[in-house]
Amino acid sequence: MPKAHKIVINNRKTSVVTGVLDVLSFDLNEILLETEQGMLMVKGSDIHVNRLSLEKGEVDLSGNIDSIAYSEIHAKAKQGENLIAKLFR
Repeated sequence: MPKAHKIVINNRKTSVVTGVLDVLSFDLNEILLETEQGMLMVKGSDIHVNRLSLEKGEVDLSGNIDSIAYSEIHAKAKQGENLIAKLFR
């Protein structure tokens, strides 16, 4: 049974995301998460992962959140294809 997926954003500064399966990449400007509802890209500046619990499927983020976007592409897609390139097709 899939876990519930929820995003809570407080004042564009902090966020709690549930239903997270994996953190695929992160830096200060963007974080790419695999969630129960597809890939989730969080963009902004000075973004940090404050807490990560893959057992519970939860991630706490902080920073200046500018945008979030979903994609149906999953991490276990065809090997050899660039995941980031797929997100922006």
